[in-house]
Amino acid sequence: MILSERTMTLKLKRAYELASKTDGLRVLVDRLWPRGVSKKTARIDHWFREIAPSAELRKWFNHDPEKWAKFRQKYFRELNAKREVVDQLRELLHRGTVTLVYGAKDEEHNDAVALQEYLTSHRGENRK
Repeated sequence: MILSERTMTLKLKRAYELASKTDGLRVLVDRLWPRGVSKKTARIDHWFREIAPSAELRKWFNHDPEKWAKFRQKYFRELNAKREVVDQLRELLHRGTVTLVYGAKDEEHNDAVALQEYLTSHRGENRK
């Protein structure tokens, strides 16, 4: 999935897919390194562990699509409390294309999808 706005191009890609030149900056947004993926193959430019959901939230969600709406609400609250790291990621977005890299098998219900939604719908807002 690709979202663009002015200078911002934000893509999503599984860590198990081949990196390409069109990915721009590749940012791993998972707390844990994807199993079986070498650092050389992954070509990760930045690893934002701190932006990932808390261990408690990740375990609670367990990639259960029925918990997706509640997961997003809880994760957005966590992101609201992580303004500094969110702002660092936003700064990268203003420089050009960024691909959020994630390890989850489910391509529709994962932290990178939620983070992409947060970044595009909460542009610079200081939400409570």
